Amino acid sequence: LCDRRFGIGGDGLIKISRHEDCDFVVEYYNADGSQSFCGNGARCSVAFAMQSNIIGEKTHFMAIDGPHNAMIRGEYVHLEMLPVALIEQKNSDYIINTGSPHYIRFVDQVQQLNIVEFGQSIRYSPAYKDEGINVNIVVEIDDSSIEIATYERGVEAETLSCGTGATACALAFMDKNEICEAEVSVHTKGGRLTIKATRNEGCFNSIQLAGPAKKIFDGSIEI
Repeated sequence: LCDRRFGIGGDGLIKISRHEDCDFVVEYYNADGSQSFCGNGARCSVAFAMQSNIIGEKTHFMAIDGPHNAMIRGEYVHLEMLPVALIEQKNSDYIINTGSPHYIRFVDQVQQLNIVEFGQSIRYSPAYKDEGINVNIVVEIDDSSIEIATYERGVEAETLSCGTGATACALAFMDKNEICEAEVSVHTKGGRLTIKATRNEGCFNSIQLAGPAKKIFDGSIEI
């Protein structure tokens, strides 16, 4: 279904099912069939669930990394992410798991590195070739804004907007600049996302990923 020539085309597939304790459960599959947590996919799932009259403006749902709360305000979906206690550094690079693992490098300009070539060099390196890792480059715009580019495992290509990647990059930005509470504007090639977070005793809490979720089309396909 994700094949862009012989299928519908997409970076991944989302399956929404009933759940005993939550409003629904989200299963996200990358284009290669592997599973992971997808922040933007989760936000789109929430928007779809509301449009399908499964939920109202607030929801509590289950994902592969655990339960999440979310709220819809207009076209924006505000998703609560799970706390992040562990931040690993390799020299000046960061490794942060925000439901999916991310490798992060700060650069002066996004064009400084070819994100696909750099992403593949990290993702297929001995340390990560088996389980894979998403790879991001980050440019600091000002004291509350960053620009990023992301190479995603499972898609094995650059994607235009990665929610867990935007969150991980925002947390790395806060750690790098010793910021304890912030609302970070994250500029991706697919649009702008907003990350809110607070940090207490080394642990990031109250993490929220927000951005628009717009329906493009609907249809049917025989499987």
